[in-house]
Amino acid sequence: MTTNKSIVIVDDHTLFREGLKAIIGTNAGFEVTGEAGNAADGLLLASEVRPDIMIIDITLPDKDGIKLMREVLRKFPEIGVMIVSMHSKTAYIVEAFKSGALSYIVKDSATENLILGLQSVSKGVHYIDNSIAKEVILGLQNVEVKEKKKNDAYERLTNREQQVLRLLVEGILVKEIAEKLFISPKTVENHRGSIMKKLDIHTTLELIRYAVDVGLVEQNYAVS
Repeated sequence: MTTNKSIVIVDDHTLFREGLKAIIGTNAGFEVTGEAGNAADGLLLASEVRPDIMIIDITLPDKDGIKLMREVLRKFPEIGVMIVSMHSKTAYIVEAFKSGALSYIVKDSATENLILGLQSVSKGVHYIDNSIAKEVILGLQNVEVKEKKKNDAYERLTNREQQVLRLLVEGILVKEIAEKLFISPKTVENHRGSIMKKLDIHTTLELIRYAVDVGLVEQNYAVS
């Protein structure tokens, strides 16, 4: 006897959750075992229920769904995540897939695509609406190009400049950096100038954002 895949739905619209449950209920192989209207309850359910799949909306009252997904996957990487959202902009979709989503469906097409998406997620295969697939592919290609440019620029820095960059974006003062690296404060300033010139960066804020983009610091360190 085949066991149904358990599903937790996280969406703040009760009627939409009911609609998803109705679609899932008419298809064998899947079973809704929990639902939540906000990120906090969704994370709690992920811990208590340990579902096979979570369906998460991006717009939640207490935290955006992509951040919730990151937390879920960090704690429970075995859970497959599907994003079902009103947002169809490429930036949202690309960020969702970069953060670990296996499927992305816009709410307008949930009736037609929900089960197809769930079937893909249950197999560990990516799925996306045909209506937005072309734009997403182009968006991912643009992301790859931008990331390659950023990484190439970072590789042009000397080892010492990379050390100074990491310390600068951690908020360490020039004098303290000089003491850590056994160099003079003036040398640190020279390295800083060289770094910003090579990266074509002009402010400390831009420097921090660059460091986030290339993975030198966590996203929550960045200044918005």
